[in-house]
Amino acid sequence: MKNITTYSVAILVMLIAACSGTNSIESKKAELEKLQIQQDELAAKITALQEEISKSTDTAQVQTDSRAKLVATTPVSKQAFVHAIDVQGRVDGDENITYTARVPATVIRILAKPGQRVSAGQVMAELDSKAQKAQLESMNKQYELVNTVYEKRKALWDQKVGSEIEFLQAKTSKESLEKQIASMKESLDMFTIKADFAGVVDMVNIKVGQMVSPGVPCIAVINPDALKVKADISESNLSKLKTGNRVQLFFNDLNKTTAATVTHVSRTIDPMTRTFKIEIKLPNDDDLHPNMVATLKIVDYELTNAIVVPVNAIQQLDGEHVVFTAMKQGNRYMAKKTIVQVGQAYNGLAEIKSGLNESDLLITTGFQDLVDGQAIQFN
Repeated sequence: MKNITTYSVAILVMLIAACSGTNSIESKKAELEKLQIQQDELAAKITALQEEISKSTDTAQVQTDSRAKLVATTPVSKQAFVHAIDVQGRVDGDENITYTARVPATVIRILAKPGQRVSAGQVMAELDSKAQKAQLESMNKQYELVNTVYEKRKALWDQKVGSEIEFLQAKTSKESLEKQIASMKESLDMFTIKADFAGVVDMVNIKVGQMVSPGVPCIAVINPDALKVKADISESNLSKLKTGNRVQLFFNDLNKTTAATVTHVSRTIDPMTRTFKIEIKLPNDDDLHPNMVATLKIVDYELTNAIVVPVNAIQQLDGEHVVFTAMKQGNRYMAKKTIVQVGQAYNGLAEIKSGLNESDLLITTGFQDLVDGQAIQFN
């Protein structure tokens, strides 16, 4: 009985061991399946994390680019550059005269009217000279007698008859009266107003019966073919101007622009104003009149092929003239500080003598507070 029991126990142990071995393999398979599932889940998570990291990097790059300063640029190119002296002048003329009476008298005739062309020496008005004419007529009659006496004395003296003193007295009386008559004729000429040159009557400021006197404007005559513009220029510009400089004339009242050249440059400096005078002969133009105001742009420096930039794009940094240009680095643009040599400046533009090349991208907006190498974006 004891042996049977022992045998039964042995059989039971073997069965348990067999069952235990079978259960261990199944659990391992289950565990393997579980790990494979976990592996797939981890792979999916890794892929998702990689995508998120990639997106985060792109976003960070975008955020970095969004912090770049917005600027506007323009390509650098060569063009004509002109510097001019801006001054005001007025229209004048060598043949532009306002006539006045030379003696006090009454106007008896007016022989000219505004717009009429007159020739040199033409009488335009006559003043009352009755008293002077009567005196001249009396002197002429007296001269007839004096001249007759002289001729008779001369005839006798030529024959050596009569007194030499009588002949000389007759001669002296005749010559003295001739001088008086000539002087009277000259004084009579003062009772007329004559044109000194050919031109156009611009103004008649008298009436028949009006009393006129020296200094009162009576008749104005101009020669429209001899008009010019005069202007006073600061002495600091004396070395820059010469005969032949191009000038652009703008007549404000006419809203009209005319091209001309400097015809005369004075070398005398006014000690009071420290200026010198220039003259510009005008082309024939019926619209132009004496004393009309003109704005002058006198060209004193010009280049046909210069690098020109806006003046406000140039900064003063550490005592140097500086501009900023856009420089490409990879797929991005950076600001580049460039030191330039500035020449003349006029009308908001400046000539750049060195430092810039054609096709450089000049930053014209947003350059304030830029630093060398700073990231930029274009508007």
